[in-house]
Amino acid sequence: MRKLVLTVFVLAVVFQGITEINAQGNDRPLDGIVEREQMQNRRPVPYPSIREADIMWEKRVWRIIDLREKMNLPLYYPLEFQDDRYSLVGVLLHGIQYEGLPAYSTNDDEFRVRLSRDEVNEEMGATTEMTEVFDPDTEQYETVEVQHDVRVDQVKQILVKEVWFFDRNYSRMDVRILGLCPIREYTNDAGDVLKRQTFWVNYPEARDVLARYEVFNPVNDAQRRSFDDIFIKRYFDSYIVQESNVHDNRGIESYATGVDAILESERIREEIFTFEHDLWEF
Repeated sequence: MRKLVLTVFVLAVVFQGITEINAQGNDRPLDGIVEREQMQNRRPVPYPSIREADIMWEKRVWRIIDLREKMNLPLYYPLEFQDDRYSLVGVLLHGIQYEGLPAYSTNDDEFRVRLSRDEVNEEMGATTEMTEVFDPDTEQYETVEVQHDVRVDQVKQILVKEVWFFDRNYSRMDVRILGLCPIREYTNDAGDVLKRQTFWVNYPEARDVLARYEVFNPVNDAQRRSFDDIFIKRYFDSYIVQESNVHDNRGIESYATGVDAILESERIREEIFTFEHDLWEF
């Protein structure tokens, strides 16, 4: 009888201890009606296998996603972590800082030169500068060090590098994104508005990170997409700024401006569409 009472007492003490530990570890109340675990465990859907012999035609293009456009706003917001969501740039920076996602230099877009985390932060505006500050106590100017934080809000555009190709095995035109490059838009001390490419991320390397973070769905909060879904399903608006060419892959802005640049962008898009259309006989 004593053994039974002692066993019950020990079990009660252990159960109370476990309950207290769980209560301490779960101080944050649930912000919702269920614990959202599906997105955290998601993995990107593998690409279909492609043989080199099946690629009958391909063209590389570079396009700009302007995050200020209404359709692209879910990629720009939230500017800070909110409702278990990051912005697209926030996810990329989180992957670089904590999940080992490689970042590459903007000197070329072939992913050959790696950048360190400090270099990425510097490209994103996290710099230290010396400035003169007036001290009212001493009535003199003093040189102080000012630390700037990463400016996610300054990234207004995303440069996308992708390949369009015709796969004769499936008899269809397809596209694969190769890389993403955030572009900062900021004002310097002289008041001039500047644009600057920050870093490149290889998209196949980033898919595992992008597939685990939600993007706001304006229609249904219960069915949010991942960033990988957005890019794979082409749920964004963009325009072409460059195509592969013999002139060192020069961009459209180097030989056309204004309306002519828009027409050239449309010409490249129409050329890709027409190539697939002309393969069939009606």
